[in-house]
Amino acid sequence: MTRPFQRARSDEQRAVRRQAILDTAAAMLTEMPVAQVSLNELSRRVGLAKSNVLRYFESREAVLLELLDTALREWLDLLEDTLATSIDASAGPYERGDQLAGAFAETLAARPVLCDLVGAQAAVLERNISPRIAAEYKHATLATVAVAVRLIHAYVPELDENDAMRYAAAAFLLTGAIWTHAQPSAAMLAAYEADPTLAAMRMDFTATLREQLEVTASGLLARASR
Repeated sequence: MTRPFQRARSDEQRAVRRQAILDTAAAMLTEMPVAQVSLNELSRRVGLAKSNVLRYFESREAVLLELLDTALREWLDLLEDTLATSIDASAGPYERGDQLAGAFAETLAARPVLCDLVGAQAAVLERNISPRIAAEYKHATLATVAVAVRLIHAYVPELDENDAMRYAAAAFLLTGAIWTHAQPSAAMLAAYEADPTLAAMRMDFTATLREQLEVTASGLLARASR
C-alpha cells in the first residue's frame, strides 16, 4: 500500500524524492534484470502511487536511462584506475591494445547491471521517452564517450581521436550484444547441459568481449599504420 501523497514543496524536497526513486530502481536492478523492472513495482517499493512517481520521471525508461548514465560514469572511474595499473607503457602498440581490451572487458564484467542496461538501451530504454529526455541523455552520453576517448588515446596514442572514438563505440555496441547472448534462458541452459556438442555455443561474456575488443584494437592500429 502506498502512503498518502504529499507534494514536495521545495526544490530540496523534490530532489530528495527524485533520488529516492532512483535509489529504489537501482536496488531493484540488483535483484532482477531490466526487463522485469516495472513502474508498478517501482511505485510500490518507493511508497508512492504510480501517478506520483510520474511527477518526477515521465516513464520507467526515463528512470533507467538516468541510472545508465550514472552507471557509465562510475564505470569510467573504475576503468581509469584499472588502466593505470594494467597498461605497460613500454610495450608495443598491439600489446597495449590487448591490455586495453582486457581492462575494458574485466571492468565491464564487474558491472553486470551496467551491462544489462547497455543491452537494453537502444531496443527498450530509448523508446518510451520524450524528445527532451532523449536529447538530455544523448548529451550526457557525449560527455561520457569523451572521457572514454581520452583514456583510450592516453594509453594507446597510436590511435588518434577518431580511432579512439571508433573503439569506444565498438566497445559499447559489443557490450550490449554480447551481454544479451551471454545470458541464456533456462531452456538454453538445459539444452547445453544435455548435449555437450552444444557447449561451444555457450558464450562467456568476459572472454568474448576481450577477444572482440582485441581484434578491434588490432584492426584500428593496422589501419593507422598505413
